Amino acid sequence: MGLLTFSINVTLDGCVDHQEGIADDETHAFFTRLMDESGAMLWGRVTYEMMESYWPAVACGDTEAPMAMREWAVKLETKSKYVVSSTRMDFPWINSHHIAGDLRTSIQKLKDTTPGGVLLGSGKLATALDQLDLIDEYQLLVHPRIAGHGPTLYEGGLLSTRRLELISVKPLYCGAVAMHYRRAP
Repeated sequence: MGLLTFSINVTLDGCVDHQEGIADDETHAFFTRLMDESGAMLWGRVTYEMMESYWPAVACGDTEAPMAMREWAVKLETKSKYVVSSTRMDFPWINSHHIAGDLRTSIQKLKDTTPGGVLLGSGKLATALDQLDLIDEYQLLVHPRIAGHGPTLYEGGLLSTRRLELISVKPLYCGAVAMHYRRAP
């Protein structure tokens, strides 16, 4: 069984707006490594649509991008992408798969059949999956910024506090800090 790892950019005040993080070669290399180490990607519909609107054009060279971003885009094209949605059924981006039905059962099955693990990159979906006790690890890239607005991490709330065990911390040159946690027993 693979692990479900939640990974996201977050500011010091908890903002997960993708435009508030530092997008440089080092941060893209961080997420490329995480993607390389996982067997599949998992998103909610909104995150999928944001990704689908940009990354395929970078991968095929229709949109100019730095080398680190292009490397991410090319690898993302070949990676299995799973999307949780109750409103959209058609996902034409290459290697995209729809997840419907009971969330707990569907995601547990995905974990069970993906030995390389699943990398989750959607904030709202993370809240729902954490409420179901399905997230095993957290790889947060904390940016040295205070956004002063939302959306924020776990703004939907959790039923109880999550105790985490620190696995590693790595500062990046841009001032962001990569933090890896595992759920504590």
